[in-house]
Amino acid sequence: MTKEKPKLHFSRKLLAIPYALFLAVFVIIPLLIVLYYAFTNDEGKFTFEYVRVFFNESGEGLKGFFRSYNFRTIMLSFFISFMSTVVCLLIAYPVAYFIAHSKIKNKSMLLLLFIVPMWVNFVLRINALKELFVYLGTYNKSDAWNIVNTIIGMVYDFLPFMILPIYTTIIKIDKSYLEAAKDLGATPAKAFLKVTLPLSKAGIASGISMVFLPSMTNYVVSNYLTFRNVKIIGKLIDDYFMGDLWHDGSFIALMLLMFMFLVTWLTGGFQEDAQSETRGTSLW
Repeated sequence: MTKEKPKLHFSRKLLAIPYALFLAVFVIIPLLIVLYYAFTNDEGKFTFEYVRVFFNESGEGLKGFFRSYNFRTIMLSFFISFMSTVVCLLIAYPVAYFIAHSKIKNKSMLLLLFIVPMWVNFVLRINALKELFVYLGTYNKSDAWNIVNTIIGMVYDFLPFMILPIYTTIIKIDKSYLEAAKDLGATPAKAFLKVTLPLSKAGIASGISMVFLPSMTNYVVSNYLTFRNVKIIGKLIDDYFMGDLWHDGSFIALMLLMFMFLVTWLTGGFQEDAQSETRGTSLW
């Protein structure tokens, strides 16, 4: 009798191997390199020197830090990111609400109108916006206009990332809740404030994290739309690396990473997958 060949058993865990390799090579190892450079000197010895240099750049302690170039850059980045997120939210929520409650059968076509610009090359879109600013006479007109142009560019680039999670959250709200609110005498405005808005908070939080964090580092927008006159923290890190100051740049990058971790945690980005559909992460 011939022996039966052993059967090969396929496990779904094997599908995770390519992702695990990608994660190790392109995420974990680069982060370890950044961590190494942030806390070592040119001789490879452990040091907190670059921590001291960052917070005591002027030699005047923390008081000097709050007047330093690094601090001004961080505050400007935070302001641009905050304003971009607020404008995106003010535009995206009404748009997502209108699409979700429209009587059009094929709502995905309306949603597609906001996704199509993302199919065009990012640099081409920003250059087109730059030409529009040149035509309007606002390109590199003043420092104030440079900041406004940067915020407009961030909104133009990241608006779809705010619309999609909010739309996904609103479309999944059980309509019986709104019907119950109306039966209890709630006006449409009150029903929105008491039912729709609270139930869409998860989508808002997801959209905020997807706009606020990238807009702090997307210095391509600020470079193209302001003739490099507005510098955000992403450009600051790039300048350090391009100037062969890997230790300084790595420490600032590490601080930015910790800040992103904090914002993601505060907005519920590390919640269990049981809530992922509510937050709209299934889109990604």
